[in-house]
Amino acid sequence: MKAILSVDKNWGIGYKGDLLKRIPEDMRFFKQTTMGKVVVMGRSTFESLPGREPLKGRTNIVLSTNKDYSLPGVTICISLKELFEITSSYAEDDVYVIGGAQVYSELLPFCSEAIITKFEETYDADAFFPDLDKDDSWTPVILAEALQHNDLRYSRVKYVNSRIVQFT
Repeated sequence: MKAILSVDKNWGIGYKGDLLKRIPEDMRFFKQTTMGKVVVMGRSTFESLPGREPLKGRTNIVLSTNKDYSLPGVTICISLKELFEITSSYAEDDVYVIGGAQVYSELLPFCSEAIITKFEETYDADAFFPDLDKDDSWTPVILAEALQHNDLRYSRVKYVNSRIVQFT
């Protein structure tokens, strides 16, 4: 399992249910990376998607504590146990956690990698991701430096987890 996301300098990931910034190249990278894979998200993240529709070309799994929640073309999981039972039939490298903050928090210990687009700015944020630079179990590997979209500079970093937790 892997996490994929973008963060600002304070590790903010969202504000009022939306991304902090949308960079066309980064959105293409996200699509290319997750196409044909499994994407795992929370209900609020799903509801923030354009048209509230599943991401095309991917298996969409939504975590929700609401047992009556149902969406066409989406698998709903009401527990981590159920999620891991369903994802066990997929290769670990084919499962991507895509948000939001609570889902990242719950699933990050089980992720082997976190692929992060890091903005070199700070934005108003009300949702945050743990600062992996302060966690010695995560090792950064630069994927792309000195990227730029208009005035926004950013980089892409893969963090590798040396202490992956196995779900039991």
